[in-house]
Amino acid sequence: MRLNTKYFGQINCPEEDKLHFPEGLFGFEEEKEFFLLPFEGSEDTLLCFQSATTPGLAFVAVNPFSLKPDYAPILTREELKALGVERSEDLCFYTLCVVRSPVGDSTVNLRCPVAVNDQTRQAFQVILEEGSYHMHHLLSEFGRKGEGKC
Repeated sequence: MRLNTKYFGQINCPEEDKLHFPEGLFGFEEEKEFFLLPFEGSEDTLLCFQSATTPGLAFVAVNPFSLKPDYAPILTREELKALGVERSEDLCFYTLCVVRSPVGDSTVNLRCPVAVNDQTRQAFQVILEEGSYHMHHLLSEFGRKGEGKC
């Protein structure tokens, strides 16, 4: 599929790589399909959720495990069922990032990650009820990047 993107120009994306968001993303509930695209040279830690239908709509995302290796999001039973898994550990997680200048002033939202079942390509943005995660963690509060997960 030929895709016009916000950050990468026009690219080819395999249709089977498309992620399906039955409920959209918070504030963008009408957007149901995205591609998850890595930024070159980021070793899959800095990515982009690019809308499959709106070229100018893209969200910068971070692999949260690269920032916080002990990140442990726990989804509700209903959320797990909707994603077709039994445990949160069976999912991939990404956190949305608000990019600012300087970069250290950028924030990541660890409270509302995007959970992806990489087998079914179903995805949901969730609000974690448990844990000490916030919606605005400064990038500068994290040390050197750790090992990624998923």
